[in-house]
Amino acid sequence: MKTWKKVAIGFGVAILALIAFSIVRYELNKGVVTVQSGTVVRQDLTSIVTASGEIRPKNYTNVMGEGFGKITEITVKEGDHIKKGDILLHLENIQPGADVQAQLASIQMAEAGMRVADANYQSAVATQAQRQSDLEKAKFDWERSQQLYKAQLISKQDFDASKAVYNGATAALNASQAQVEQTRAAREQSRSNAEQNRAVLTHTKDVLRKTTYTAPIDGIVSYIAVRVGENVVPGIQNAEGSFLMTISDMSIVTAEVKVDETDITNVREGQPADVTIDAVPGKIFKGHVSQVGELAILRTSGQAATTQTTANTQEARDFKVVVTVDNAPTSIRPGLSSTAKIQTAQKQAVLTIPIQALAIRTQKELDEAKQGKSDGVTLAASKPAKSGTKDDITGVFVLRGKKVEFIPVQTGISGVTDIEVTSGLREGDEIVTGSYKALRTLKPGASIKVDNTVPKREDSTT
Repeated sequence: MKTWKKVAIGFGVAILALIAFSIVRYELNKGVVTVQSGTVVRQDLTSIVTASGEIRPKNYTNVMGEGFGKITEITVKEGDHIKKGDILLHLENIQPGADVQAQLASIQMAEAGMRVADANYQSAVATQAQRQSDLEKAKFDWERSQQLYKAQLISKQDFDASKAVYNGATAALNASQAQVEQTRAAREQSRSNAEQNRAVLTHTKDVLRKTTYTAPIDGIVSYIAVRVGENVVPGIQNAEGSFLMTISDMSIVTAEVKVDETDITNVREGQPADVTIDAVPGKIFKGHVSQVGELAILRTSGQAATTQTTANTQEARDFKVVVTVDNAPTSIRPGLSSTAKIQTAQKQAVLTIPIQALAIRTQKELDEAKQGKSDGVTLAASKPAKSGTKDDITGVFVLRGKKVEFIPVQTGISGVTDIEVTSGLREGDEIVTGSYKALRTLKPGASIKVDNTVPKREDSTT
């Protein structure tokens, strides 16, 4: 036999052997799923809710316009540290100042009139006392004249004269009493005029005061909204006055963040939190939750979610949570972007598994898998389903030799990558942790092959 025939025969036999080997290998690996595995471990677990927001001072005030006028001077600039009572800006005050001076002159005039009225009253009182004394003397003379006239010791003329003097003294006393009442009324009127002028002076001084704005609190000038030469308008009825500037008290700094509605039920006041500020990279500031909002906020518009506004919408909602920063640096400013990681729960030495190891199967699928009839596909859950149907069962696939068994589990708190298992597993159990594609189609009792090498990065369209 020639050499080339021998080579051809050998080549053919090798091809047939390779084909036979491939067929055998295919039959052996038919139905085998390649998975990644991990073990149930006991470790400390911390449940964290992450939310973003911005730095806000706990106490701040917006300085609003209180009176009409043109800004003539702004004595501060953004970033200045100020004390309560420091001057912030001045408005044009020529007319209010003139009004105050005019009113001061009116008060001086009213006070002088009040002194004159008081002197007239005192004079009228003295005159009344004199008339009272004259009346008493005339009365004694009249009574004496009556007795003398009866005894025919005086003439009729003297008797009539004495009577006339008595009547005149009585009339004079009545006139002096009326004069006293008149001067008293005049004095009260002058006092009322003086009080009225003082009240008007208070008003004009208040108008003048509103041309000079002072700081209502200690803090920093975080924003100035006006410039020299602009006009300031006060608030009228439901319309707000001109917004001038914002003063922030940075002695207590907070991070105001928005927490998703699915996590807000776990957030409580007093829980510790780690706050990071984008403007201060590489540093973590300790804090605690000081306020948890009760009203939902629409994510797109930022409006409060009321019954009227959300009747026909399923828009996602957030809740405002305020985290007080315990060791805030003095260099930060309001409005800086921040992120808060709130520790909602913490447990030590608990059984944990990777979150991606959880899968959801229905009771029907499990029954069919036991009978070898299952053809369906069920997606695995990244978190335990809390709002699924009554037939949904959360569990993990446990390795039993070369096959897997679906074990229902009960879960507790979840961390960033791991979740607590409260029942169904034991420490050291080997479970299927991936891949996502394998977990999505994996069936109870399926044959598996473990491959824990790092998988290649799949294309984004896969």
